[in-house]
Amino acid sequence: GDIYAQIQRSSGASERILEIIDQTDEQEAVSSSLKLLGDIDFKNVNFAYPSRPEYEVLRGLDFSIKAGEKVALVGQSGSGKSTIINLLMRFYPLHQGEITVDGLSHVSYNLTAYRGNVGIVPQEVILFGGTIQENIAYGKPGASLAQVIEAARKANAYEFIERFPDGLNTMVGERGVKLSGGQRQRIAIARAILRDPGILILDEATSSLDAEREVLVQEALEKLMEGRTTLIIAHRLSTIRKVDRIFVIRDGQLAETGSHTELSQQQNGIYSNLLKLQLQ
Repeated sequence: GDIYAQIQRSSGASERILEIIDQTDEQEAVSSSLKLLGDIDFKNVNFAYPSRPEYEVLRGLDFSIKAGEKVALVGQSGSGKSTIINLLMRFYPLHQGEITVDGLSHVSYNLTAYRGNVGIVPQEVILFGGTIQENIAYGKPGASLAQVIEAARKANAYEFIERFPDGLNTMVGERGVKLSGGQRQRIAIARAILRDPGILILDEATSSLDAEREVLVQEALEKLMEGRTTLIIAHRLSTIRKVDRIFVIRDGQLAETGSHTELSQQQNGIYSNLLKLQLQ
């Protein structure tokens, strides 16, 4: 009886496994090297997720970001901030409108080469159960030891790495459990620095850190952002005071745009109200 129950469970699980195995590979052969400058344009973009086609997450979204500009995306949960990143990364096809990067439609680029020009520092860092060196070098396979060390220095990570008896050969544990949150975050930043992307995406990269660790990570992020187009998804508004422009997203549309100073001075503005709520 027990074996029969196990067979039933296995047959259900194997259907899903076969579905995944049958998925077509997204990877494309890279014919030539591509280096994006980072000019981004969203033109009348409408989008709904396939699981909820009747609910449009983005509606007629229009904005332009110049190469090297630092832009923060601000808004309530569900306003469409992460969807903008998902579309830019080509995780979903567009329903209506166009996204251009460096003047060309973003779907016209080779997918592998295109994503090779985008670096992401996520809120929840994914580390693999290998050494620190292997985890940093994941950003650029084939990187030399000197390049890994230089990336770790720029990310304010080499200081704590040197304190470990095994240095860069320290095992991080499954999903990085042997490191603190701040240490994991700095390894993710070192990985992005090594990748040297034209477009950088920061997804609430300092939200889980205490004040002391946040300063170290923020310093590392500022070095990483130099000279590249940066999109920052932010809930803690204290982390985005130095950006060039802030886009306030509401119900899938661009509701407000401007610098921190400009938006904070608007009477009853969405951004100024969010700022007041966080300062209370």
